[in-house]
Amino acid sequence: MSPRAINVKYKTPYQLVITFTNKEVKEFNLEPYLKYPVYERLKDEAYCQKATVHDGVIIWDSETDFDPDTIYLEGRPVSSIQ
Repeated sequence: MSPRAINVKYKTPYQLVITFTNKEVKEFNLEPYLKYPVYERLKDEAYCQKATVHDGVIIWDSETDFDPDTIYLEGRPVSSIQ
């Protein structure tokens, strides 16, 4: 199991910057996933910017979330926090 998310920031367009429990920071591109019906709402940037972390998972509402394992494994390393 990958580390869980502890913080998320939206970076336009459709980029998230996520800090994980192991202090790694990764940038994740949501754009390839917007073609799937479950993520269609994220095409609205105002809605997409509302990303938050709940129990280590990136969520937007009770129906839209993103697996932190996918984000951790596919995310591009940005830096580590001290």
